[in-house]
Amino acid sequence: MGEPLRIGIVGAGAISGAYLDSLDRLTRPLRVTAVADLDLTRAKGAAGRAGDAVALDSVGELLAREDVDAVLNLTIPAVHAEVALAALAAGKHVYGEKPLAATREEAAAVLAAAEAGGLRVGCAPDTVLGTGTQTARRAVEDGRIGTPVAATAFMTTAGHEAWHPDPEFYYRPGGGPLLDMGPYYLSALVHLLGPVAKVTGAVSTPRAERVIGGGPRAGTRFPVEVDTHVTGVLHHASGALSTLVMSFDIPAARLPRIEVYGTEGSLSVPDPNGFDGPVELNRGEGWEELPVSAGFPGAGRGIGLADLADSLRTGQAHRASAGLAHHVLDTMLTLLDSAHEGVTREVASTCEVPRLVTTGRV
Repeated sequence: MGEPLRIGIVGAGAISGAYLDSLDRLTRPLRVTAVADLDLTRAKGAAGRAGDAVALDSVGELLAREDVDAVLNLTIPAVHAEVALAALAAGKHVYGEKPLAATREEAAAVLAAAEAGGLRVGCAPDTVLGTGTQTARRAVEDGRIGTPVAATAFMTTAGHEAWHPDPEFYYRPGGGPLLDMGPYYLSALVHLLGPVAKVTGAVSTPRAERVIGGGPRAGTRFPVEVDTHVTGVLHHASGALSTLVMSFDIPAARLPRIEVYGTEGSLSVPDPNGFDGPVELNRGEGWEELPVSAGFPGAGRGIGLADLADSLRTGQAHRASAGLAHHVLDTMLTLLDSAHEGVTREVASTCEVPRLVTTGRV
C-alpha cells in the first residue's frame, strides 16, 4: 500500500484524542510525525500518544518540516481557513474539523488555493462514511423506498450550558445549533438526496441569556448572541424537500434523527453524529432493520483522512471533500439569511455527491 501518509496535527485540544484513538488502527497507514499547539504541554501529551511524534509550539515550524505530508487541522473554527491556507502555501494536503471556514469567502479561498497547488483538502464530518448513513444511502439508491419525496432531520437539546463548564462559545457568532451540529445532518442529507438548490428558513431566540448549570462556574449568566432555534425547508436539486429543526430550546423530544420518505416506503436513518446504528425500512408492512450493506465498519474520527490518503494513491476523489463542506456551509449560511430576510433564497454553490462507500475498508 506504499509509505504511510505523514501527518502533522495542528491543535491538541479535546478532539485530538478522538483522532489519536482511531488513526493507528485504520487499514490505510497514517503516521503522526508532529503535533503543534500554543500550549506546548498539550502538544507533548498528544505527541506522546502518537509514538515518536515531535511536539512543537509553532505552526510555522510544523509546516516547514519535510516529514509532514498533510496537516490535520484541529484548531478553533475561527482560524480553520487561516491554518488551511498556510498549510496549502507550504505544499501540504489538509484535512480539518468542521466547519471548513467561518465564511463563504474564506471557504472559496481554501478551495482555490488547493486547486492552484494541486493539493487535497478534506473536511469533517466523516461520520457519514460509517455504516449507518451509507447503508441508508444504498437503500435509497437501490430504490427500496421508490422515488425520494421528502426527509426530516431533527437535532433538539435544551442547550449545552446544562453540562458544559464553559458553554459561551456555543452562543456567540459562529455558534448556535445550526452551525454547531448542522454539518452532520446536512452532510447526511446531501449523501442521501443530493445537493441543495434553495432554502426557506425561520429562526427564534427565546432567551436573551443563559445560566451555566454545573461545574466551578455554576450560576454564571451570559448573553445569547445567536439564533438558538432554527427551522427550515431545504429544496434539493433532485426535487426532494427536507424539513430541518436545529434547536437549543427543546427540553425533551421523541423525534427521530433523520427519516427519508419515498413513493414506496420510508427509511429511518441513525444519528449522523455517530458512525453506525440501525437503519430501518417500512414499505407498509411494519419496520424492518436492514443488514449493513455499505460504509466503513468500526469507523472512528479520521476515517475521512484515511480515505483522502487512499485517494492520493488511487487518483479517485476523496469523499469527505472540501467541495461538500463548502456547499454545506453555504447552505447553512443561506438558510440563516433566508430566515432573517423572510424570503426563500437560492444556494449559490453545489457539489458532487461523494462516492458510495462499498469497499468496507480504507
